[in-house]
Amino acid sequence: MNTITIESDELRKMMREIFIDVLTKRKDLIEDAVIEAIEDIGLGIAIEEGRTGEYTDTRMFTKKLDERIKKAK
Repeated sequence: MNTITIESDELRKMMREIFIDVLTKRKDLIEDAVIEAIEDIGLGIAIEEGRTGEYTDTRMFTKKLDERIKKAK
């Protein structure tokens, strides 16, 4: 296997070109990553807002869930 030596500036330039190429040709990858990040942030905010320190009984939760499912049908 051969060893290749690249100067830092040249490597930086190559990486920049590759990054720009990916951004222009594969916009779907960036779009998916941004959407996922926004969803994660939203979920995190919802979790924080929902933390009240109060908990419900599992049976009561299941009962209410079943009631709502029956109403939806």
